[in-house]
Amino acid sequence: MLAMQPLLRHLTEIVIHWHRLINLARNPYRPELHYMRGPGPKWHAKHQGIQ
Repeated sequence: MLAMQPLLRHLTEIVIHWHRLINLARNPYRPELHYMRGPGPKWHAKHQGIQ
């Protein structure tokens, strides 16, 4: 059993890295979907006569 400890430790590290990679790939947060794209219709209605 003592000879298997380094192997088990190495395999555990590999599994941890795979889990991190999978979680990173499945991350649903996409900040580009939340960026403002410019003034909206309420802003245009409020500033319609100004220019």
